[in-house]
Amino acid sequence: MVGPRIITEDTKKEMKKVLKEIQDGTFARNWLLENKSAGRVNFLMDRRLHAEHPIEKVGKKLRAMMPWLKDGADLSKD
Repeated sequence: MVGPRIITEDTKKEMKKVLKEIQDGTFARNWLLENKSAGRVNFLMDRRLHAEHPIEKVGKKLRAMMPWLKDGADLSKD
């Protein structure tokens, strides 16, 4: 089975921590601070890193080969 290999006990512990941050408002507070006062520096950096990931480059090429998409742009981030 693949699931138990991906969702390990460590993953479950971390997910519980994130859920607690969502429930107690920490996540929202950090998000608002990031967007309001920090100029979204971390968000924009993460977005740039994800856009440069090889899977995104391959995805863009694959979408361009799908004739049912408008020039492959329907799902593109560009």
